[in-house]
Amino acid sequence: MKRFVLSFLFVTALAPGFASAQSAMSALEFERYVQGKTLYFAYGGEAYGVERYLGNRRVQWSFMDGQCKDGFWYEEAGQICFVYDDTPDPQCWSFFKEPGGLRAIFENDPEATTLYEAQQDDKPMLCYGPEVGV
Repeated sequence: MKRFVLSFLFVTALAPGFASAQSAMSALEFERYVQGKTLYFAYGGEAYGVERYLGNRRVQWSFMDGQCKDGFWYEEAGQICFVYDDTPDPQCWSFFKEPGGLRAIFENDPEATTLYEAQQDDKPMLCYGPEVGV
């Protein structure tokens, strides 16, 4: 029994190292996971944004304010990069599949912003039409 407990403690101590050694999802793995879904992401326990994954690697992103940005994604150097109509510079992320959903690390940021999948849906997200002035 003592041997079992020591083995368990050793494996438990190594577990965080295993998680960090996990490799990022490839474009094919990412596409299979997200295709046709709407994913809600959280940052620091708070709602962050929502993205709808359409065909042909097209996406719609919103900070959950009803203002949606159209774009597309592609793989570059093992990262998943997004380009949106209003932001021509690619925003590249590393995605990891975990038991609770996706974990995404923003690779363009020295602080390495990390988002977590909070919810998944098959329904389109809320997008208001273009702003109309008086």
